[in-house]
Amino acid sequence: MKNQANNEWTLAIDGMTCASCAGRVEKALSKVSGVVTAEVNLALETAKIKGSASEVTVEQLVESIVAVGYQAHALNSENAEADYMSETKHHAYSWWPIALSMLLSLPLIIAMVAEWLGWQGQLSGWLQWALATPVQFWLGARFYKAGWNALKAGAGNMDLLVALGTSAAYGLSVYLLLSPSHAGAHHLYFESSTIVITLVLLGKWLESSAKAQTTEAIRALNALRPDKASVIKNGQERQIAIASVKVGDEVVIRPGERIAVDGRITQGESQVDESLITGESLPVGKKPGEMVTGGAMNGEGLLYVTTTAIGAESVLARIVRLVESAQAKKAPIQRLVDKVSAVFVPVVIVIALITLLAWGLLGGDWQVAILNAVAVLVIACPCALGLATPTAIMVGTGVAAKHGILIKDAESLELAHAVKTVAFDKTGTLTEGHPKLIALESAVGDEVNLLMLAASLQFGSEHPLAKAVKNAAQLKAFSLLPSRDVQVIAGKGIIGVVDGRKLYIGNTRMMEGLRVNLSKFKTRAATLEAEGHSVSWFAQASSMPNFAPKLVGLLAFGDSIKATSAVAIARLEQQGIKTVLISGDNQGSASKVARQLGISEFYAQVLPDEKAKMVAKLKLTGGLVAMVGDGLNDAPALAAADVGIAMSSGTDVAMHTSGITLMRGNPALVAQAIEISQRTYNKIRQNLFWAFVYNVVGIPLAAFGLLSPVVAGVAMALSSFSVILNALLLKSWKPKTDN
Repeated sequence: MKNQANNEWTLAIDGMTCASCAGRVEKALSKVSGVVTAEVNLALETAKIKGSASEVTVEQLVESIVAVGYQAHALNSENAEADYMSETKHHAYSWWPIALSMLLSLPLIIAMVAEWLGWQGQLSGWLQWALATPVQFWLGARFYKAGWNALKAGAGNMDLLVALGTSAAYGLSVYLLLSPSHAGAHHLYFESSTIVITLVLLGKWLESSAKAQTTEAIRALNALRPDKASVIKNGQERQIAIASVKVGDEVVIRPGERIAVDGRITQGESQVDESLITGESLPVGKKPGEMVTGGAMNGEGLLYVTTTAIGAESVLARIVRLVESAQAKKAPIQRLVDKVSAVFVPVVIVIALITLLAWGLLGGDWQVAILNAVAVLVIACPCALGLATPTAIMVGTGVAAKHGILIKDAESLELAHAVKTVAFDKTGTLTEGHPKLIALESAVGDEVNLLMLAASLQFGSEHPLAKAVKNAAQLKAFSLLPSRDVQVIAGKGIIGVVDGRKLYIGNTRMMEGLRVNLSKFKTRAATLEAEGHSVSWFAQASSMPNFAPKLVGLLAFGDSIKATSAVAIARLEQQGIKTVLISGDNQGSASKVARQLGISEFYAQVLPDEKAKMVAKLKLTGGLVAMVGDGLNDAPALAAADVGIAMSSGTDVAMHTSGITLMRGNPALVAQAIEISQRTYNKIRQNLFWAFVYNVVGIPLAAFGLLSPVVAGVAMALSSFSVILNALLLKSWKPKTDN
């Protein structure tokens, strides 16, 4: 897949079996001229590459992967997520080789058990050879092929270990069978090689089946996309493919249907179930003028919707891309695994060689030496090590998305578990963000004219306070005057010309900078601010050159605190996390909100760039810091924080800057995001612990002759399977309710 804007490609890779494979592919891709970053995900069997489109081609990337012994091809750029789902099904391990391998191995297993029990009637040596040979060289051919490719590339992988170990056991058995001194079928080790191959094949099949469950989140989201839409064309309603719908088309959504497109309701009212998109458990009432999201389920009403976004620009498509991107990226802890896996296989081969020589030369029994060396090679397969982190990341991001928490990258997921301080913006984050104009006072007593001028100046502004002024003006139903030369001063206010007059609306900081005399309404403003209201000043440029603008009025706004804000603060405090309020609003408003929510530390009248500095200061004294915001003015602070958390009800800039997006405007989701991060990180640590334990304990046991190749094969298969099953336990996570 190639994205022209980001110069990004996504490749599906076939043949990777362990962490060292993923590391080798990543190294090969990084060597391609023009590649900036390359991230290979073993669990997803994909690679994401960023680089210069003028220097890098898909063909070059594929060739670099083929050169180190693997197959690759680009995923479709229009729908890489759906393509990946089909790739997962296509490359899933078939059951029949395992069944056949088990069938051929079963007589050998029975013979081995019979020998242990001292029973008579063992299989002849040549029959054992006949059963073992197709398992070794036909069903096990994939290990030779992949191992040979690894050797040609000057590296090692799991397949090489399996090929070496089983070939040694098989070769020893053939030698004994052909040896003149060998009598009967005793002391052959064909069962060791066949059982190990069978167990590895079984382990890969179980692993493949379990991995499919980790991608359930993406599949569930993709399943929300309807194939067709009912569109009104030339006054006639007809069904067309969803890919043929265009922006501006009117789509009919009947009761009980899944909404086909993102759009704005033009007619009808209904209850809409958005649970699979936002995690909101209850249906949401929708009426004309409100937006609906493609993939949501319509309730009892008939809706007519004008399409506003299609294809890759739809909310659902963006959510899928975010989840897929988060699952594909590496967590910082994965770097440790990469370093270990880079040297793991060569070290294991050296240990196996030392085991062989030590037992053969010192013990004098080369049969035992070979079997112990085989056990070392088999137990050391680093599958579990490579799967430990990505499987936990995939399940964690998937279950988070299911509950309305979109995690953009693995680093945010990993870091969030250690957050010690959460800094909140106020307006739109802890409050509803829909302030109302509650007071308007004119210096000349003409409030109606003042409101008309204020609304005219702010006609094109999307600021919450500007919307409050426009809403108040609409209730008066008078026509607005044209404005020009309008300029927004971030964190301060707005300037422009209306009806030939240069006007200023802004906060105290802006007015003080303009040297406006505020004494006329100073007392009234202090009273309003003490009550928790936000105050804006209205000034007009003086007709006299070099004179300061003249104060013409005062506007006061009120904003209610969200019902879930108190729950959010209480839960964070229960988790031992400090909360801080950083607001651009006045001291009284910030103080009131902080007091009502129980936030002891707050900062008021903070400009956007100062918010970022405040976050940096908190990082020095309070450990890892998360910033929660929803507006354009929060973007610098979101970027400066260790973990940026944005409300989806806010601006696109805030969401692009943050690592985590909350699909509902519910601050209680912050505690849930941190909790799922903690759960996921714990799973990563558990998985890595068990993956290392299997090898740290198993390799010495095998080297000292305490593990047979068969037992080593069982342990190796169980290690990978247990790591994935442990990660899948995350799917049982359910957030606490808001009550």
